[in-house]
Amino acid sequence: MNDEINVLTPVETTSCCGPDCCDDTAAVETAQPEARQEIPQTNAAIKSVVREKYARIAVGAESSCCGSGEVACCGDDLSMIGDAYDDVEGYVAEADLGLGCGLPTEYANLSSGQTVLDLGAGAGLDAFVARRIVGDHGRVLGIDMTQEMVEKARANARTLSYDNVDFYLGDIEALPFDEATVDVVISNCVLNLVPDKATAFAEMYRVIKPGGHFCVSDVVYQGEMPEAVLRSAELYVGCVAGAMEREVYLEELHKAGFTNVHVVKERAIDIPDEALPSAEQEALRQSGSVVLSVTVYGEKGIGAS
Repeated sequence: MNDEINVLTPVETTSCCGPDCCDDTAAVETAQPEARQEIPQTNAAIKSVVREKYARIAVGAESSCCGSGEVACCGDDLSMIGDAYDDVEGYVAEADLGLGCGLPTEYANLSSGQTVLDLGAGAGLDAFVARRIVGDHGRVLGIDMTQEMVEKARANARTLSYDNVDFYLGDIEALPFDEATVDVVISNCVLNLVPDKATAFAEMYRVIKPGGHFCVSDVVYQGEMPEAVLRSAELYVGCVAGAMEREVYLEELHKAGFTNVHVVKERAIDIPDEALPSAEQEALRQSGSVVLSVTVYGEKGIGAS
């Protein structure tokens, strides 16, 4: 087993089996469409919007006394990953909420015995793929700020009888792990949701061991993104409005201390017209900007502190 890692106390798991779980009021509230709104002005308020959205996804996707809900990919109208997980060893269907924009484990150079940290682990999809590679002698840690996601991931881990995959409740900007304790950091379509990306990148650097590395899939853009799109709360939780310009994103990773930072895979993402009001659709077309799914790799030097 790898080095001991100090973490937050896990939250207790709860389930939806009470008489109020499926009352008519809850069903009506769930069915109501959300009014389009702008991104809140504070980081705490932004995170609250994101947490609420992904809590609903976690609860709506799980099997419960209410049945299963429909889940959209990284927002109600955007489908970013397609069939990327087809034929991937370690894939767990129950952990797949359709929320990714890439396949970071494909390029993460994982090997047996490593300790891997999955940022924004959701229901555990990428963590379980990583577990298949690192094996019984490795360890996989997942962190998510949404309690409902953590509970779902833990339930999946119990079903799989994994005793070396652990999920914790916490923030990426303040990781509850000691410095230099993980070999590899992975993440899938999550860092774009973090308001303070510079701090998140610094935390990644802090917890990675010297000689370790990261591989993250994320959403960025090229060109001049219209202000109306960047202000959209719906597109923030949909992984678009919170995205950084591609070169700025890579530069921020360099500033955090990483070396050999480069894009290993990239593809354009089509934003359907129904995801935007007509004025924003036109602004996006006129801007010529492009939304991209990228998978980025970087290293922490062997002599780094």
